Amino acid sequence: MFIDFEGIDGSGKTTLSNRLAERLRALGYPVVHAREKGELKSALARNVRELTRDARHLEMGARTEFFLNLARDAQQREVVIAPALARGEVVIADRYLYSQLALTGGGRGVPTSMLAAACELAADGVWPDLVVLVDVDPDLARWRKRLGKLVAGKAPMAPGSRKGLSGGGLNVRVRQHFLEQARRDPDRWLILPNESDSLDALEERLVARVLEALAARGVARAASDPGPGNIARKGGARKVSGAGTHRRARLESAGAEPLRPEQAPSAFEARLGPLFDREPGLALGLLAGFGGPAAFRLRSVALERHPVHVALSLVDLNCPLSWELRAHLASRAPEAVLRSLPPVPHPERHALLGQLSDAVPGPVAAVLLQDEAPFAWRLRERAWETGHAEQVLMGLGGVDSPEAWSLREDGIRLGLAAAVARSLLGLDGPRAEALRERLVEEVPLEVVRSTRGLTTPFATGLRETLVRRAPKLVLRSLTGLTDASSWRLREAMAGVTKEALDSIDGLSCGRAWALREAHQDRWPATIANSLRGLPVDHRADRLLRRILERHGERLVVLRNAALTWEIAHRNVRASQERVAAANALSVGTETQA
Repeated sequence: MFIDFEGIDGSGKTTLSNRLAERLRALGYPVVHAREKGELKSALARNVRELTRDARHLEMGARTEFFLNLARDAQQREVVIAPALARGEVVIADRYLYSQLALTGGGRGVPTSMLAAACELAADGVWPDLVVLVDVDPDLARWRKRLGKLVAGKAPMAPGSRKGLSGGGLNVRVRQHFLEQARRDPDRWLILPNESDSLDALEERLVARVLEALAARGVARAASDPGPGNIARKGGARKVSGAGTHRRARLESAGAEPLRPEQAPSAFEARLGPLFDREPGLALGLLAGFGGPAAFRLRSVALERHPVHVALSLVDLNCPLSWELRAHLASRAPEAVLRSLPPVPHPERHALLGQLSDAVPGPVAAVLLQDEAPFAWRLRERAWETGHAEQVLMGLGGVDSPEAWSLREDGIRLGLAAAVARSLLGLDGPRAEALRERLVEEVPLEVVRSTRGLTTPFATGLRETLVRRAPKLVLRSLTGLTDASSWRLREAMAGVTKEALDSIDGLSCGRAWALREAHQDRWPATIANSLRGLPVDHRADRLLRRILERHGERLVVLRNAALTWEIAHRNVRASQERVAAANALSVGTETQA
């Protein structure tokens, strides 16, 4: 029997496919996993995969990518899948040819009719008996994937993947294509929603369904020769009842009274408790930016078992409790604490940087953006002397001193072009432009990152050149910009990927509101997030109400609406406190007079 797992990045398909392989082996079935623990069994297939993932290959087109991915799957089929099926073993795959149809047809927009024949040729009659589609909201999948990288301590200079350059819209389109494939072939596809159940519960449902299918096919626990007729046997699997249950739950929730924006924080808090029981790391990650009592209670509960996740959840917080937790966690999760530091002058910030510089001098140097104080330069010197030149350069963003330019020249001599390009973040002027022009052929992606906040002719031209090949980086470099070219790019790409809306965070002009209102149903979580820092006036309140009414059952949408509301009211309280302090000072001055 051949079982294939499909789903967007971050859906959980790799985890579930490995769990299934372990369970079946424990039950006595001979199992071959074609991509055990995320690694393809064929060395040649692994090499091809690295080629298609490499973000440096900006010139690779959709058809080239498709044929390379097809070659990878054909190689796996020839040397791993087909031989194992011929031996009578149960074969599990983490992605197969359906992924190429979804990525190239759904994600890249090449007509599927042009792809089907090539997939048939690559399969040579070997198609899965059962396809498990692990389905998840793309916003939630993105959180899972991002947190996984942060917790794993992935290097900040890691280039990422070519798919990642395409932005969040790609996963939305790929997911839709997977669902369409499942609807067209319900006897083969099993849809397994991975949002509200624990992995243990999903595993039990999956194992029960697979054992039922194995029994129906007469697959014994001892290996036997199935004969050539069984290699390509199709069909036989019924669609999982959980998919219908998931749809019914959504229909029932649609009949409930719509949430109002002021109710979003308490509704999010209610959803967070059960999520913490299932996925504590994800629950803590979604707390990033929340500073209320409920958020700190959950952090205190998780402090000893999940120190890295707790530290990462403190991002953007500048309250006394957040500094206390950072100090407590500094020795156990130093890099996560550094990532959480707000970029504002604060006595606790300097104390933590000094404390951590002995243990992790490189990561400390990397967070010194825009800091030209003597203290910061002492930390940079220590990191440079201990072999962390790359991270020192990364932390020079916004620093325009002679010392910084001397280090950049040293970085060029050391061959650290990508880090040098990062060091130019936000810098304007002839010297910075000349260095960007010098580096752009070698490290174009890092150069475009460095143009955030700039409207120079070079920055504008580079964005227009790369926007179709690396929309995620290009659109994020527009954050806060309000020039005509930036608006043209946003408006052209807003229907394609969410990053066009990420770049209007905090903007309150007419064109920003027009984009929000036009795309509120396509990117509701992003639109809710873009209101952070703005007052929740009549217009913002009305938009949040519409988003919650239509998409409030989606966890990340609810989370972003709740955070927008909390920050708005946090800002109101801070403003009131400043006014009260000023009034008290004025009264005191008058009394003394």
